[in-house]
Amino acid sequence: MRTDFQTIKVERRDGDILLVTLHRPEASNAMNTQMGLDLVELFEGFSTDIEGLRAVILTGHGDKAFCAGGDLKQRNGMTDEAWQAQHLVFERMLRALLGCPIPVIGAINGAAYGGGCEIAAALDFVYASTNARFALTEVTLGIMPGGGGTQNLPRAVGERRAKELILSGQPFSAAEAERWGLVNRVLPPGELLEATFAIAHRIAANGPISVRQAKQAIHRGLQMSLADGLAFEIEAYNRLVPTADRREGVLAFNERRKPNFQGK
Repeated sequence: MRTDFQTIKVERRDGDILLVTLHRPEASNAMNTQMGLDLVELFEGFSTDIEGLRAVILTGHGDKAFCAGGDLKQRNGMTDEAWQAQHLVFERMLRALLGCPIPVIGAINGAAYGGGCEIAAALDFVYASTNARFALTEVTLGIMPGGGGTQNLPRAVGERRAKELILSGQPFSAAEAERWGLVNRVLPPGELLEATFAIAHRIAANGPISVRQAKQAIHRGLQMSLADGLAFEIEAYNRLVPTADRREGVLAFNERRKPNFQGK
């Protein structure tokens, strides 16, 4: 796994947790083409090799912005063809995030506008600082959300609330995002990363194959009928029965000790 990216910082913590920081402080961590390419390379890589990781935390540099959305300075004067070519990169980035087999947790540390809000909505779940603010402002620019916003936000907050937010473009607070279901916890800025690492460590201590299978069952099952979702769940469950981790988990329980999961 490469760590020397131009627009993101990648730091392995405690062996099995990866901290990914959007790092364009001069632009409030806004998404330019290079950031899209950097995130594509990182997250697409996990589709073939998870590098022994058990959780990923995604945050933004500083305390003012998680991601201010697409970099409108870079987009100013773009031809239609260049705009669409850039957006293809962002679409691929979204699919890489959604398809990541490892749990990806957001630590939203400030403004998450436009594409930044779409990234937050695409993650497995999100903790946010009290000063975080969210908005899908695309309609105020004559465009619309095109990074999953019209699909992931309604799945988090419901259709009617999502229509209100997307069609108006109005910002909303971290407290509102928590109340509506986009955010799981709201914390003071100084406690955000500590709390996010705490839940990441708890996830990382569980059976890694179990966690990955459960993540897929939830995500894919919600796109199916209940009957199909139940069938998918059993297929995911049955893949765990012959694993060494399943045997270790039961043995550790009976021996009253902490399990030592190896991801096998």
